Amino acid sequence: MPSPVLYQPGFEQPAPDEDATIAALMETMRGISETTWKDGGHALRSVHAKSHGLLQGELEVLEGLPPELAQGAFARPARYPAVLRFSTVPGDILDDSVSAPRGLALKLIGVEGERLPGAEGSTTQDFVMVDAPAFAAPDPKAFLANLKLLAKTTDTPQGWKKALSAVLRGAEAVAEGVGHKSPLLTTLGGHPLTHVLGETYYTQAPLLHGPYMAKLSLAPVSEGLLALVGRKVAVGGKPDALREAVVEYFATHGGEWELRVQLCTDIAAMPIEDASVAWPEEQSPYRAVARLSVPAQPAWTPRRSAAVDDGMAFSPWNGLAAHRPIGGVMRARRPAYAMSSAFRGERNGCPMHEPAALEPGRLAS
Repeated sequence: MPSPVLYQPGFEQPAPDEDATIAALMETMRGISETTWKDGGHALRSVHAKSHGLLQGELEVLEGLPPELAQGAFARPARYPAVLRFSTVPGDILDDSVSAPRGLALKLIGVEGERLPGAEGSTTQDFVMVDAPAFAAPDPKAFLANLKLLAKTTDTPQGWKKALSAVLRGAEAVAEGVGHKSPLLTTLGGHPLTHVLGETYYTQAPLLHGPYMAKLSLAPVSEGLLALVGRKVAVGGKPDALREAVVEYFATHGGEWELRVQLCTDIAAMPIEDASVAWPEEQSPYRAVARLSVPAQPAWTPRRSAAVDDGMAFSPWNGLAAHRPIGGVMRARRPAYAMSSAFRGERNGCPMHEPAALEPGRLAS
């Protein structure tokens, strides 16, 4: 294995107008939230508004990790209670026939260590992931452009969105058939109608891993979850088909995932400021650092939605200094996510809180 590259501040090079771009990004996200608040009377996340599974599990850090992997939350063997939130990208609640990229937010509880600025006073560590190895935009400016396209559809009638999504899925299938998967097509509604539990999820943009730089992934490894890889979900006449599929699975099954780390070993091939580049796995494979186990349980209930959808925020900037997000897309997320969670807390009268403990089976059901 090539040696991992040590982080240097010079690897991060903000554009001269980055602050203005981030301000516009926040304005666009707030506009989405204002629209959905006006339409429904309940404040939602600006992105990833609809949850499909709200689960409780435990993450076990593996023993005997080599020094380059044994960093931050993974520095020593440990067991952390975990909350998982499966979602899809749009900022409004849509029928699942409008198919978008799947997201997974993971919150670990009881993680000790030096905290990121703004994350003091808690012991939680968040990892925010989507089911593709690279982000749909290279930098904050392109991120803003894509978000503006998504924002324009917020008030569009669902019938139109369903028709567009069907067209985009066809176009994306053609693109993938010739080896040209399009992040933009999938973001706007062209994602295949696959089971959310069969996907592998990625942080997409990089973060520190102690003195190194890394991306993380969460991959299904148990037999039941592996059977769902690539499985299509019938969404016709079922607005919440993805949620129903997750609930059905966890009613009788548990599942296990591996949390894996991909270290930057070549700063040219694995850039920090271009989040749209998938780091080549032939140069640096994803390597397991922990095992996430989730037992059978009610996977989505109104009480769980109140506790997690309304009562918790997930941000890559909530956690340890050893896992500080890096690069333009991650820098843009810091104030944007804070704005979104503050908006929800104010409108819904439910301030966000970080859990200090979570006993087995005690997530609201």
